[in-house]
Amino acid sequence: MVLPIKARKEEGKFDLFDTILRCVDESKITIENGDIVVISSKYISNSQGRLLDSQNITASKKAVSLAKKFHMEPKIVEIILRESDIIFGGVAGFVITSADNILAPNAGIDKSNVKKGKVVLYPNEPYLIAEQLRRKFFLKFSVHVGVIIIDSRLMPSRVGTIGVAIACAGIEPVSDRRAEKDLDGNPLKVTFQAVADNLASIANHKMGEGSESQPFAIIKNSGAIITDRKISKNEMAISHDQCVYIRGLTKFK
Repeated sequence: MVLPIKARKEEGKFDLFDTILRCVDESKITIENGDIVVISSKYISNSQGRLLDSQNITASKKAVSLAKKFHMEPKIVEIILRESDIIFGGVAGFVITSADNILAPNAGIDKSNVKKGKVVLYPNEPYLIAEQLRRKFFLKFSVHVGVIIIDSRLMPSRVGTIGVAIACAGIEPVSDRRAEKDLDGNPLKVTFQAVADNLASIANHKMGEGSESQPFAIIKNSGAIITDRKISKNEMAISHDQCVYIRGLTKFK
C-alpha cells in the first residue's frame, strides 16, 4: 500500500524532518515498524537551499561550446558541468552525465516547480540525509523504517519517466538472487533485484510529478528487508565502465 502525503511549498531552507512529521500528522497516517518513507530528492534539495539563479552564472568557454553543440543555454550547461563528474555526450537539449555514479541527463538539475530562471540541484549527501532521517524516526517513534530518496528518470528506449532511488537507508536496497533457480530449474547467474528502485517507481507513480504537491509517501507491507546497517552508495550503483548500456553503445561499422 502506497500512501502519498501532501505538503505545502516552502520558501528558503527548512527543517526536513519537522516538515515530514507535520505532514504525516495532517494526513493522519501512523508510522509503523517496517514502513518505507519515500521522499522526493527535489524537496530535500529545497530544504537545503540547493537552488541556483542561472542568471548569476558565468558560462565558461567549454560551456559555451557544448551549449552551441547541443542547442542549450550556456549558463545551464555551465551548471551541468559543475555538477558532473563525467560528460558522455548529448543530444539537442540534453547533456548525458554521471555524478557519483548516477547516470542522468543534465546532471539531474531541474527547472520544474521553481521560479523562472532558477534550477534545483541534486541534494547534498543524500545517503547521509537518509540515514539521519532513519535514526530520527527511531528516536521519535521507536520504530524501524526504511528511507528512500527518489528522483524521476528517463529509461533507454522507453516513453515517459519512472522513479529511481538515488539514496536509501534502513532497507536492503538490492536482493541477490544468484544461485536461486528459475521455473525450469536453471540456476540464476546474474540476477539482482533492485528493491529500492522498484519501490521508488511504485511511490513515484502515486506521488506524481506535476502540481500534485505530494513530495512524500509511506509504503506499507512492502516485503522489503529492514536493516540497521549503514547502506553504501556503491550497493545500488556501478561505475560507468561496468554499465552494459554505456559499454555496449557503439555503432557497428
